[in-house]
Amino acid sequence: MKKNILILIASFAAYVAIAQETQWQGKFEQLGTDLPTPNEYRTGSGAPGRAYWQQKADYDMEIVLDDKKQSLSGKETITYFNNAPDALSYLWVQLDQNVREKETNTLKTQSTALRDSLPAKAAAQALGVTDYDGGFKIKSVTDATGKALPYVINKTMMRIDLEKPLKTGENVQFGIEWSFNINDRMELGGRGGMEYFPKDDNYLYTIAQFYPRMAVYDDYEGWQNKQFLGRGEFALSFGDFKVKITVPADHIVASTGTLQNPKDVLTKTQQERLATARKTFDKPVIIATQEEAIEREKSKSDQLKTWVYHAEQVRDFAFASSRKFIWDAQAVKLGTTTPMAMSYYPKEGNPLWEEESTKAVKNTLEVYSKYTIDYPYPKAISVHAASIGMEYPMICFNFGRPNEDGTYSNRTKYRMIGVIIHEVGHNFFPMIINSDERQWTWMDEGLNTYIQYRTEKENYENFPSRRGPAPLIVPYMKMQRDQIRPIMTNSEQIMQFGWNAYAKPAAALNILRETVMGPELFDKAFKEYARRWAFKHPKPADFFRTMEDASAVDLDWFWKGWFYTVDHVDVGIEEVKWFKMRSEELSIENKGKKTKKGDLSASSENNEMMDFSNGPEPFSLVDTDPRYYGEFKNRVDDKAIMAKFENKNFYQVKFENKGGLVTPVIVEFTFKDGSTQVEKIPAEIWRLNEKEVTKVFAFDKEVTNIVFDPNKETADTNEDDNVFPRKKGDSKFDQFKKKSGK
Repeated sequence: MKKNILILIASFAAYVAIAQETQWQGKFEQLGTDLPTPNEYRTGSGAPGRAYWQQKADYDMEIVLDDKKQSLSGKETITYFNNAPDALSYLWVQLDQNVREKETNTLKTQSTALRDSLPAKAAAQALGVTDYDGGFKIKSVTDATGKALPYVINKTMMRIDLEKPLKTGENVQFGIEWSFNINDRMELGGRGGMEYFPKDDNYLYTIAQFYPRMAVYDDYEGWQNKQFLGRGEFALSFGDFKVKITVPADHIVASTGTLQNPKDVLTKTQQERLATARKTFDKPVIIATQEEAIEREKSKSDQLKTWVYHAEQVRDFAFASSRKFIWDAQAVKLGTTTPMAMSYYPKEGNPLWEEESTKAVKNTLEVYSKYTIDYPYPKAISVHAASIGMEYPMICFNFGRPNEDGTYSNRTKYRMIGVIIHEVGHNFFPMIINSDERQWTWMDEGLNTYIQYRTEKENYENFPSRRGPAPLIVPYMKMQRDQIRPIMTNSEQIMQFGWNAYAKPAAALNILRETVMGPELFDKAFKEYARRWAFKHPKPADFFRTMEDASAVDLDWFWKGWFYTVDHVDVGIEEVKWFKMRSEELSIENKGKKTKKGDLSASSENNEMMDFSNGPEPFSLVDTDPRYYGEFKNRVDDKAIMAKFENKNFYQVKFENKGGLVTPVIVEFTFKDGSTQVEKIPAEIWRLNEKEVTKVFAFDKEVTNIVFDPNKETADTNEDDNVFPRKKGDSKFDQFKKKSGK
């Protein structure tokens, strides 16, 4: 027997060596050179380095909205501060409206095809068959003295050549004058534009990407001047804005920033209501009523008013304008700040918007502040516009419109609340924690979708969340590999965009919190990432490194599997062996029985029923051979150890990793008396063999059922092989019900 044990140990060592040689795929190797080398700007801990720097761009703008021609014109003075250690001889400016010019690369690079029957609107939009004359019309680019500066426009980017290099610590002022025709979103789509209401012959304008904006210059790649094709959003520098917006006198303007001249643009009654709202925390106060909005719809004033807004330390600016707007607001008490939650909406949004919008804004600010930093801006606005969800600092545009008679379904209600939470949440990602959306969509959409789910879960009972929980990502993870791409894919090359950039990162972070790290460690690390990178420009490595640095959890295997591959979780229980230590009673009980390896194997070809019906296999413990003690003079008590093993049930379970994505192993055991016990094993169990692992579990009671991932925490894509016992051909659910009575 001693000789057999020694042979068994030697065989196991050989097996491990072979497994390391043949199965090893590096899933537990550190990311290492996959991440940028730490330096004085970005540290190995994931924090900004001692020499971290970023540029600043201030804007002074005058905007005129022409409600008769549906056009916008403006002029701006940009003050650009060079904090980089490099001298700059030219600047790059984003011209995002040029995505709509006739020669746009967006249409040229889209794959198109015709079929037997096409909706006219869809065909015109896809093929660019339109009379719309889009894109910026640049009137002038001048220096601070009014002298023309040389510039060249390359599609959605404009290079401005400076008279002399801009050195470190210096700033330069220059002016741009421009105009463009506002797009009809019903016909052409778009993140901003106008919506026409034929019944009362009025427009609702959601104006964004409306001014030439400075591109980012940073330590990571210099100028971020990747062309805008429509999907990858924006990389922008922080700055201060002073904006004058001239609109028809009967319009209400919602905007980024703080209103500087309320006495000029609001009635005395509206000013009083706004003052009341600043002190009201329990419900919204109506500042501009529906009755007042209906009267304004009829007037169509020919007079103009100028609304003046200032905003500090924001990366962008947007506004909405309409005579149709109803406006409500309330105060929100956070830990260190008291911002206003506001909503602007036409009567077509009521009663749903009056009931739910500002409440959703409030809930969002509270939950996001809890998990990141206290919301630092003076307000957050939700604007209702048809068929859109889009975000900017302090303001966002959201869908969710009731039927014409004011009725609405739960689906409409929850979709509206969901989009408001999501778009208001974007104030945090990427408006404050300022990632580069042009390169890495997941850094704003994925992180934001994760906290959106937390907001839904913590504020609404039985909210029908679309993204976040692990089971919801399973359909995507089961797709063919040529239909999907890793999360770490540039925005313009992503396939299955919503799944990849929103749903998968959100599910990954939820799994990371609930199953891998635990809520306490995850929440502290996530909050540290937000604190470190608020009002700065984080990159993926900064997030990955901070989450590890602040938690002491090695997560390289997790980032590699979830973010760099298209592997999926598919773990099966392939074999179960039941053992009991050999005793005289067990020997008599099994006398005459043929026990062989694989009697309980879930993969055995000879067994119709894979269960525990053959009883336990006996094994023996023997006195420890002196050779195992080496130079030690003392000895263990072999008999005491044997006594501890007596009457125990041992279950040797083999798990096979079929999907390639390593995962914690969560196993639920159901016992004869109906009680259950869950064992959670860290993902590192796969570190020596990424294909299959075997684990022995010891219990006082006999097991009747074993289930992998009983609460669907890991996004396992095939549940049929997650249960034991099972009969060939039975689904996991049917067999589990039959055996456990659950």
